[in-house]
Amino acid sequence: MFMWIAPLAILYGFNHNLLPGSSSLSPHATTLVSGFVAVISVNIVIAFYIYMAMREPVDKHEPDPKFLADAKASVSHPTGEASTSSESVKKQD
Repeated sequence: MFMWIAPLAILYGFNHNLLPGSSSLSPHATTLVSGFVAVISVNIVIAFYIYMAMREPVDKHEPDPKFLADAKASVSHPTGEASTSSESVKKQD
């Protein structure tokens, strides 16, 4: 949500002279400065999101033990469908 709100608010503030010092800039400079500041604000939001994700405890999320057991069983025991399908093709020939 902040990735949309922050840059749009900055662009709106610069274009409607709501931010201090933006009224003394030329239109070209206003466009450039507001664009750069909007891009920087998006990068700050992304950095904050990464920071919050890195602070999340690792042991907080535990996978379901039944799911893990089923997944390990499916990886260690091949289904054998490929060999039976090729054998059935040979029998049909």
